[in-house]
Amino acid sequence: MRRLIVALLMVIPFGPVWANPVSNFTLDNGMEVVVIEDHRAPAVTQMVWYRAGSADEWPGVSGVAHFLEHLMFKGTETLEPGEFSATVARNGGNDNAFTSYDYTAYFQRIAADRLDLVMEMEADRMVNLQLGAQNIATERNVILEERNQRVDNNPSALFREQMGAAQYLNHPYGVPIIGWRHEMEALDRSAALDFYRQYYAPNNAVLIVAGDADPDEARALAEKHYGPIPANPDLPARARPQEPPQLAERRLSLRDARVSQPYVARSYLAPERDSGAQDEAAALTLLAALLGNGQTSVLNEKLQFEQQIAVQVEAWYSGMSLDDTSLDFIVVPAAGVTLDEAEAALDEVLAAFLQTGPDPEHLERIKTRLRAQEIYERDDVSALARRYGQALTQGLTVADVEAWPDILQQTTAEDVMEAAHAVLDRKTSVTGRLMAPEVTQ
Repeated sequence: MRRLIVALLMVIPFGPVWANPVSNFTLDNGMEVVVIEDHRAPAVTQMVWYRAGSADEWPGVSGVAHFLEHLMFKGTETLEPGEFSATVARNGGNDNAFTSYDYTAYFQRIAADRLDLVMEMEADRMVNLQLGAQNIATERNVILEERNQRVDNNPSALFREQMGAAQYLNHPYGVPIIGWRHEMEALDRSAALDFYRQYYAPNNAVLIVAGDADPDEARALAEKHYGPIPANPDLPARARPQEPPQLAERRLSLRDARVSQPYVARSYLAPERDSGAQDEAAALTLLAALLGNGQTSVLNEKLQFEQQIAVQVEAWYSGMSLDDTSLDFIVVPAAGVTLDEAEAALDEVLAAFLQTGPDPEHLERIKTRLRAQEIYERDDVSALARRYGQALTQGLTVADVEAWPDILQQTTAEDVMEAAHAVLDRKTSVTGRLMAPEVTQ
């Protein structure tokens, strides 16, 4: 069936026939609201996104955005610690939260007739969070153990952390979302509440309601629960330290006894998706897919199948970002192939691509695949809610989100090559090697 759909996509123009109705409005207190309709099942996803992530932290308290995310489940003036999630579960739903560089988001997936309930609870913890000393100590230990498991016990995670720190010398994207351990150990109630009071306000939030929801009813509920919350008049502009021009290639090596498979990584500083100007981001999205996404990508065909130099090759572009982002590659060499040889092969293929450009048929296949993925995603209202929430907290608009599929389809091979020549510059790159320790005699 999916093959048939993809085949039809190649001859049927992309248009609004598949679109989910989307409504958006702003409450008087500045809270932006988006309603995405899908009435096929009596369920709804509510998400509240704050325009505050780890890159908005003050120096010296890295990890406080993620720390606060955990503490938001510790109770309010009317809810005991853990009661929020227990209430959602008791009503047949599930909930969670996540933190990134540019946002923190909280969500519930629940029956449509329980939307009033979860809105009431989410609005409550936007202003009435209660934090006791025991909550702080317990949850600080939780996030430290999370760092142990996800980062400190994982050489690849430590390596990615060092790559990010090398890529961003001045911008806070160089600081890990979870935080540096020595600063996480000092996080306290004051740091968490300072971040909460500064950023957790309706004029810094986006409410997404996706699923079996009527826009007028959703608006009435939003005005009922979130509308009375006052805006923060002292909300600061998102003015972050920016990167100085990178004039020289950066390199690093990390050796760890736990490494069983060494590999080479390369990241290039790249522009993000900007509101009203998404063309370059679209070209970079297609460039990453052409070079290293899937078995038919240029790097996979050359390095994995033709030359048998690599057992794994990947490329990705992190376009959803408030500030400058990166275009990344990894090459995992085959047995007997050195990291020098793997890196040289990567450079050779990239140089050849810059000379020849993409195969037209390959580019069209990538576009068709992305179009199909976008349509399949419309069956998942939670994925749709994330798409809009992520965009709106990173400087894009509803109109930008809706225009993106067409922009991808209109991007030409010439656009891709222009973006490739602009970004694939070794002067703005970081090359890293993850290896086992050297064997000494």
